[in-house]
Amino acid sequence: MPNNVDKKLAAVCGLFCPACHVFIGTREEPAKLAMMAQRYQQPLEKMQCNGCRSTKRCFYCATICTMSKCAAEKGVDFCGDCAEYPCKNLKEFQALAPHRIELWKSHARIKEAGWAAWYVEMVELYSCPECRTINSAYDLKCRKCGNEPSCAYVGEHKEEIERHLMKQKK
Repeated sequence: MPNNVDKKLAAVCGLFCPACHVFIGTREEPAKLAMMAQRYQQPLEKMQCNGCRSTKRCFYCATICTMSKCAAEKGVDFCGDCAEYPCKNLKEFQALAPHRIELWKSHARIKEAGWAAWYVEMVELYSCPECRTINSAYDLKCRKCGNEPSCAYVGEHKEEIERHLMKQKK
């Protein structure tokens, strides 16, 4: 297993925390995080997040998301390990936003190859092919070098992402 693989950053729902715009804002883009805090009407400290399994999670992951608590109660590491997978809650969560499009694929891959191999694949999926910066699903252009698309995930799901972003602007 590579040294940079960190299970705290592998969300129980199947999301890859380093590709989350809140995680990126917390670690690298404080001005962007401050804008998100204002948009969601939250104090900056409630927006900060160090990953799903960390002690510092944003307001959404810490209080609104039920999957981490559910997985802990059921004694599973990932939702895909649960006998009720995919449950109604996870199905609804997956359908709400384009950064969640590949949740089923992620859970299948975690079961097949293990979370560490999946993690390495996610680094590749969200990394800019030019400068290797990890981008979120909503970074249409690389946030460091401007390469378009920012990563393979955005290249594959650009239409869904653009539709979602247009709805957000309305």
